[in-house]
Amino acid sequence: MAADFSQIRRNEHLPARIAGHIGKEIAEGRILPGEKLPTEHILAKTFGVSRSVVREAIAELRNEGLVETRQGIGAFVLEGTGRGSIRIEQTDLYDRESFRSLFQLRMPLEIEAAGLAAVHHDAEDLRKLDEALAQMTGAEKWTDQGITADLMFHRALATATHNEYFPLFVGFIAERISLAINAARASAVLEEIVETTIAEHVAIRDAVVTRDPLKAREAMRHHVEGAASRLALTLEIY
Repeated sequence: MAADFSQIRRNEHLPARIAGHIGKEIAEGRILPGEKLPTEHILAKTFGVSRSVVREAIAELRNEGLVETRQGIGAFVLEGTGRGSIRIEQTDLYDRESFRSLFQLRMPLEIEAAGLAAVHHDAEDLRKLDEALAQMTGAEKWTDQGITADLMFHRALATATHNEYFPLFVGFIAERISLAINAARASAVLEEIVETTIAEHVAIRDAVVTRDPLKAREAMRHHVEGAASRLALTLEIY
């Protein structure tokens, strides 16, 4: 294996950046199908991050179908990952048009997820939604804790559809949209972001609880449009 790993910039979302770096090594054939990735300890030392960050990165690669993990052994590259996997490099989203396009894709996926969650959710799904909201509300400021809780909410909502593909695609996009949350935090009044964002999530949760798919879809549409506007993004809405 002739993979070229180097320390990454610490001001970016670390697990996504590491996953992107390893994914590129796989796509370009420097790590071949069937090969074992370096251990968590080696990757953590090489990238200059904690082992927990490495574990998150490997989990993302697993969710994208690039690797499989074998308990007590390690992570191995899967066959057929060179062409069939979906990959959006985090650096691509520094281009405003690319970022707007991803946000445009987010809208129909999350709106439909909200509608399906309203119909198919169970008590455990509601518990996870409420847990995410509690963490969002408990964050004194829109710090990493608030961002993590926001992503947790959207993943929980996708899981509540009881369609296995929604968590896969919504989770994939949500990780990249986390860049938007950081950008919003930097460009707007913090208290306004926190208050508005939590209110939008509460409206989605309340609509899901009442099992009203139309209201849930509308609440999600309002949230995505609001998130876009806070980033000065103009989406095509019909």
